Amino acid sequence: MLSYMGFAAKARKIVNGYNTCIFTMEKRRVKLLIIAEDLAENSKKKMIQAANKFNVEYRIFGDSDEMSHMTGTEGKGIFGITDENFANVISKEIDYIQSLDDREVF
Repeated sequence: MLSYMGFAAKARKIVNGYNTCIFTMEKRRVKLLIIAEDLAENSKKKMIQAANKFNVEYRIFGDSDEMSHMTGTEGKGIFGITDENFANVISKEIDYIQSLDDREVF
């Protein structure tokens, strides 16, 4: 999943940071919003409200440092994918990873 985020960043199909993601969602360009799990609760809440307002699919996933590193930034915890194909692949990967985490191990 992080590799796809790196590819999206190289293709310039990703935006990051609170204000940039809000601005891009207002323009209806964000196809998928990724919110880091370690982001402050208030920031998560605000981004989820914005995603719902602009009808943008979102996922809460991963560590902000690791995702920032893969996208070539530092200290970012909010990422907007602006390409439909990258958004589909990344959301499927996140759903798959989270489904593995949800399974009980016997």
